[in-house]
Amino acid sequence: MIIRSKAPLRIGLAGGGTDVSPYSDIYGGAILNAAIDLYAYASLEPLNNGKIELCIDGSDKCIVLESKSNLELVEGFELFIGVYNRVIKQFNLKPLSFRLTSYIEAPQGSGLGTSSTIVVSLLGTFIEWLKLPLEKYDIAHLAYEIERVDLKMAGGKQDQYAATFGGINFIEFLANDKVIVNPLKLKPEVLYELEFNLLLYFTATQRMSAAIINEQVQNVKNKNEKSVEAMHNLKAQANQMKDCLLQGELNKLGDILHFGWKNKKDMAHSITNSLIDNIYDTALKNGATGGKISGAGGGGFMFFFCPYFTKIKVARALETLGGKVQPFKFTEQGLTTWTIDY
Repeated sequence: MIIRSKAPLRIGLAGGGTDVSPYSDIYGGAILNAAIDLYAYASLEPLNNGKIELCIDGSDKCIVLESKSNLELVEGFELFIGVYNRVIKQFNLKPLSFRLTSYIEAPQGSGLGTSSTIVVSLLGTFIEWLKLPLEKYDIAHLAYEIERVDLKMAGGKQDQYAATFGGINFIEFLANDKVIVNPLKLKPEVLYELEFNLLLYFTATQRMSAAIINEQVQNVKNKNEKSVEAMHNLKAQANQMKDCLLQGELNKLGDILHFGWKNKKDMAHSITNSLIDNIYDTALKNGATGGKISGAGGGGFMFFFCPYFTKIKVARALETLGGKVQPFKFTEQGLTTWTIDY
């Protein structure tokens, strides 16, 4: 028997950073994001030898541990062990023996929510195997707690919900970890047009989001007026983009993205750099009307709104800068699990 799962990565369309505490606790945050057809996969094979085998990227990097109720963290395998420890503790289970393997279709540090999506996917295999009584909100919140509370990894709340729910969602983040997911039911022609005009670009750089997020957190705690005002504006941007999409007014999308771009840079110093600024300027010079860096910033993926057929010209210009255009489509499907008997 093999248990498998997959969960989609996401692009954050608007409101990025307002899902991070303490901003979301004090002011309330709002994010608009979209799941895309790049996935984190996990496979779990039950064993009966008292061992736990953990493998990253198929069989590229593996460790073997003695099965027990609480595993010590091992560098590179923190997400695996964090999921296992929390499942055993929360559901009062005896030690388990299994082989758990992960694979992801984008590099970590790319700004597409990779770490959180891996956690959701890993968690999905245990839910399927052990028939754990968890609904979508429960899964997303548990994944958030594993990362942010148990493993103390810096970050926000949006990625776990995007990976679990799938689709295009306007998500509200309130005090006391309350989260409300509002799926956007867009007209098919609006969805197709949005997909047609968005260009996703990998900058060929990766970044550690923790330093950027920690600076953002400190700016809120220190009541840095410029940074907090930028976050207020980004929350307003999420509402503007939601209305734009629901009303089918895609001609406004570039301006809304550009408004967010200007404010995002005021949240923390390391969100952008000369390479990212050059990429953004190049895209606009070749026909894009606005864009965004995905995730916390500093590197990884960027995306641009390229109306009509400017997408072709923008793609050619950006590929001269050393990065790569990434084809994608939106997906309605969130976390999916299944079992195969061999």
